Amino acid sequence: MTGLRVGLTGGIASGKTTAAHRFAELGATVIDADEVARALVEPGMPALTEILARFGDGVLGADRRLDRRALRERVFRDPGARRDLEAILHPRIRAEMARRAAAAAGPYAILVIPLLIEGGQRDGFDRILVVDVAEETQRRRLLERDRVSAELASAMLAAQARRAERLARADDVLSNEASLEALQAGVDALHRRYLALAAAHPSPRPAGSDTPSDP
Repeated sequence: MTGLRVGLTGGIASGKTTAAHRFAELGATVIDADEVARALVEPGMPALTEILARFGDGVLGADRRLDRRALRERVFRDPGARRDLEAILHPRIRAEMARRAAAAAGPYAILVIPLLIEGGQRDGFDRILVVDVAEETQRRRLLERDRVSAELASAMLAAQARRAERLARADDVLSNEASLEALQAGVDALHRRYLALAAAHPSPRPAGSDTPSDP
């Protein structure tokens, strides 16, 4: 069981996954809510059955797997649909992340939770790390990376906590406005800090119960 537990969050298209990959390269235990969510909606899983009962076969791709893009476009245009999806997925994601965190070894663990701030709690986390970019950067990356419409990009940004709110809750902030090398250097510095904190405070804590993941 790990000692120090760090909740890594940030707005959509801020670079959370890139930062998490670097932590993993350095040897940290990384548990990603989005990866857990993907596993939970594989064919035959109960969560997928519930999603299809609520949203219909239109959210399936030609391969009969969940079309996450189609589902995302639907729920970000309909707050009620988004709440229904969260009710299906979030309890399962929380339970699986808690299970993985309890089984993890090493001095510290990174739990990647896109909607950690929106959950309104930080119980079970020793540190909150926010990967930070300007909203204009998020919008540009959504348009270029995901090729969504300007309307959908605005809806996706509006569904998340404001930048100021995330920063106000952060213990650590990792800027991702510059180069990949700069981001990796920031992660490297935080890795050293977390190792030192874990050595000073080695006792484990229970996993957090925050709202876990983007649809």
